[in-house]
Amino acid sequence: MDEQTRTEIEAAAFRRLVEHLRERTDVQNIDLMNLAGFCRNCLSKWYSAAAVEHGQDVDYEAAREIIYGMPYAEWKARYQREASSEQQAAFAKTQQG
Repeated sequence: MDEQTRTEIEAAAFRRLVEHLRERTDVQNIDLMNLAGFCRNCLSKWYSAAAVEHGQDVDYEAAREIIYGMPYAEWKARYQREASSEQQAAFAKTQQG
C-alpha cells in the first residue's frame, strides 16, 4: 500500500471514530478513560497537536468543537452526567502507577 492510500484510509477511519463518538452521547468521557485510557478530550488534544505540527493554528477549544461536533460547553450541558463514585474510583485507580 502506498503512503497516500494509507493516509487516506487512516483519515477515513479517524472520521468514522469521531462520527461514532458523536452518535454515542450516552458514553461518558470517564467511561472511555476507564476502559480505553483516552476520551474525546484526548482526541481533541491530539488533533490540535497534529494541526500545529502541520503549521495550522487549531487551538484546544477549536479542536474540541471539531471532535464533539459542537462547542464543548453545549455538549457538556446536553450530555455530560455527574460521574458516579464507582466511575471516579475506577478513574483514580487508572491514574495510579
